[in-house]
Amino acid sequence: MRHFRKGMIIISTTLWVVASSWILGSEIPGKEKPVFIPPSEQRAGDAAKGFDYLVNGDFIKSGLPYPIYKLIFGKDANNYLNRSGKAADVPHGFNLVKHANGTEIVVPTCLQCHAQIIGKNLYLGLGNTDLDFSNLPGGKAWMQNAATGIMKGIAPKQLEAMENITTSMSTIVPLITTEVRGINAADRLAIILVAHRDPMTLQWKEKAILNIPEEVVPTDVPAWWLLKKKNAMFYNGFGRGDFGKFLMLSNLLTVTDSAEAREVSTHFNDVLAFLKTLEAPKYPKPISVELALKGEPIYIANCSKCHGTYGDHPSYPNLLIPSSVIQTDSLLFKSNYQNPQFIEWFNDSWFAKGDYPAKLFPSDGYVALPLDGVWITGPYLHNGSVPTLEGVINSRIRPDYWYKDFKNPEYDYKNPGWKHTVYAAPPKDKKIYNTTKNGYSNKGHYFGDHLNDSDRKALMEYLKTL
Repeated sequence: MRHFRKGMIIISTTLWVVASSWILGSEIPGKEKPVFIPPSEQRAGDAAKGFDYLVNGDFIKSGLPYPIYKLIFGKDANNYLNRSGKAADVPHGFNLVKHANGTEIVVPTCLQCHAQIIGKNLYLGLGNTDLDFSNLPGGKAWMQNAATGIMKGIAPKQLEAMENITTSMSTIVPLITTEVRGINAADRLAIILVAHRDPMTLQWKEKAILNIPEEVVPTDVPAWWLLKKKNAMFYNGFGRGDFGKFLMLSNLLTVTDSAEAREVSTHFNDVLAFLKTLEAPKYPKPISVELALKGEPIYIANCSKCHGTYGDHPSYPNLLIPSSVIQTDSLLFKSNYQNPQFIEWFNDSWFAKGDYPAKLFPSDGYVALPLDGVWITGPYLHNGSVPTLEGVINSRIRPDYWYKDFKNPEYDYKNPGWKHTVYAAPPKDKKIYNTTKNGYSNKGHYFGDHLNDSDRKALMEYLKTL
């Protein structure tokens, strides 16, 4: 059953991931120019209803029956979401809902990936860097056998309530293993789900209807509070149109058909409205006002053209930076071009229809994100390859092999990022980040390398104020 819970934790995701990187906006001779991403009309919604649906809603409609869950895993002692009744027993990354047949079930939610515990606090909307996609059970039959063993002779309705998630997870889990822990396989998850879904009816296909590539693309998890500034979703500007349609993609884990998807979609305009109310957490330690004031003009001169401005006249330019300029690991955006069948599936699917369609636009590069709360969004770059913020503005200090203590993780407030251990040789342990792996490179974004140590220190202090 340990693997069952791990599977529920790992599989649940909102399926969008954004990079926490930053980039110089000035033109570079001989390089392509940044590209403006135009806005798309979004549905209006009710933020209060959106929060309630996020933490109590049934956008995942198949899961583990509550009595079985409680028997195996017990009661959650934290109740970070301040839920009442039986829902208070369930961790923040799960909801307690009713299956269509009336069975109470525990289902994974977006907060598996989009909420992070640091110390004793849960930061809603912060990407979860503790997940382990690197150590998953293999073999398609593992969950089906587990489910049958658990439910044998108990209740047919409870077994029925598990059927859809058992079917999808037993197909997905063996195919989403990453090279290191702490990174996310959201793109891979999306690819496998759509490969087993009819594009219009969304009904499950036992045999994949698309060819699935072998490589698993690693990604960092987004900070949700950045979304209100962005004109496109995902760190490569991939998602255009109705953000609500992208936010509900986790429904593909258990969706029965497009009629169910339409019902779920009616709630995700509210979820989007809630996400737009989220604000980046303030830096909790003392900040040197003098040093931050020195760092502000350094930021404006070197970073603001792409990452935007703050203070009395805030702005965000919504620019996609070509790969020839940013020079960070290219596997993510290249995989979009190398697998056009998945773009065609989505752009011809139920998600691309109706008054508020969603579309995928592949690009050669990555979005320069807003830097709200950048101090807490480590590790950095779109693949989470740089453990500290200082390493983003000084490529010379980036370690090739580094380890975050997952048992006792500790955030470094003085030098923002996760406290970590650096290794000199290639590791065998997947808990150690290996930047020499394909897709895991820490190269690129060299735009702070020209600064001297004094200017970098001042810039770091200013970034803590954002």
